[in-house]
Amino acid sequence: MTKPLKSILFAIGGLLGLLILICVVLLFLVDTNVYKPRLERAASKALGMEVRVGGRLRIAFAPGLQVRLDDVHIRNGGVDVASASEARLELALLPLLHKKILIRGIRLLRPRLSVKRDRDGKFNFKHRETLPALVLDHLSLTDGAFLYGDEQSGEGFEVENLNLDVRSLRIAGGNRAELLKNLSFTAEFACREIRTKRLRFSDVKFTCQGKEGRFTLNPITMLFFGGQGSGSIEADFSDPVPRYSVRSSLSQFRIEEYFKTLSDKKVAEGSMDFSASLSMRGNTAQEMMQTAEGEVSLRGENLTLHGHDLDREFARFESSQNFNLIDAGAFFFAGPIGLAVTKGYNFGSIFQGSGGSSSIGKLFSDWKVERGIAQARDVAMATKQNRITLKGRIDFVNEQFDDVTIALIDAQGCARVKQKIHGPFQKPVVEKPSVLMSLAGPTLNLLKQASDLVTDGTGEVFYTGSVPAPK
Repeated sequence: MTKPLKSILFAIGGLLGLLILICVVLLFLVDTNVYKPRLERAASKALGMEVRVGGRLRIAFAPGLQVRLDDVHIRNGGVDVASASEARLELALLPLLHKKILIRGIRLLRPRLSVKRDRDGKFNFKHRETLPALVLDHLSLTDGAFLYGDEQSGEGFEVENLNLDVRSLRIAGGNRAELLKNLSFTAEFACREIRTKRLRFSDVKFTCQGKEGRFTLNPITMLFFGGQGSGSIEADFSDPVPRYSVRSSLSQFRIEEYFKTLSDKKVAEGSMDFSASLSMRGNTAQEMMQTAEGEVSLRGENLTLHGHDLDREFARFESSQNFNLIDAGAFFFAGPIGLAVTKGYNFGSIFQGSGGSSSIGKLFSDWKVERGIAQARDVAMATKQNRITLKGRIDFVNEQFDDVTIALIDAQGCARVKQKIHGPFQKPVVEKPSVLMSLAGPTLNLLKQASDLVTDGTGEVFYTGSVPAPK
């Protein structure tokens, strides 16, 4: 490099340094709080909601040039929608020389966001149909909380101790409906707890990447029902009909923790493994259900069912003619069937029990899902003396049992007792040779007459799956 060129570069660098120094000095000398009302008005106009800064506005230089706002509130109708104990805006220095403000990063300390949907479907915040372009090098939330409540459905959730770190955030702007297609970022999420009315997820973490309408959450980890959960989600919004792929597993979760969401009584105990791999597409939950494809599996060993001695009940069913097969065992088929029947079915007798307990040596509940219908592939469990199995389909699209048969089988896999169940989840029925019997009550009389239920003598093998006969 020639000396004249070096001299010119040194001169330019020195001039820029001098101008930056002047800006810094001016920032120190100017009372920045004079500009707080102007900032509040500009932010309020941009958001369409009231923005107030309860504390001071300060300038800091570590790291970089920052504007710090204390006690920030965003209100709609006089009620807080969002707040933060401190907001830090990192500014690009050189644009200030041209009287332009370019925000490079935003950090919110102890933010709190509360989103509510009323009975008319309206949210408690205002939104714009068109969005401005946005470029941020860095966005972070530290020790935050997020609350969501829906008065229409009565559902909601809370997120506690939320930490979010977003890098390279880019929004092209334009129609709000096209936001996901115009969004790109890399993010890391962690929170201490996500809580609904009935469920609690702890130590939730995931990494997310998104670009041109395609998003990947991988890995996802959490603690749930005392077990270790993991999985991944891929979502593609680049086409008019979104596509999703979900893989999840929950290892060694405690079945007693699951039952606590349904009853205060001790129903069962032991550890189980759950896994699912599903793909679906659609713009609504119904469309996604209709296109769901994949596999679901639930497995366990050395489980205990309290309140029922199944082997004793099986041994005396002929004399009592009163058999609670579904009441005693349906939850142990808890792949799709457990989720289905708990929607409206009355499991009163499971929680009351008839006395004693049952050891479940092995349980398999493997299902194949096609177009929202779960087909049983290998669903069975074994007590010390008996095996119970299930065949048929669970139709989640129409919310009904589709030719489901539950059977008590012998050592060769032939059905000793079997009964078909069909009809809606809310009020299923048992099919008899000439009778349809309602199952809506708390006790299911599955074996009204032993002669109706014993095998026809053909010796046809009913089950050939992975659960062996008791020794």
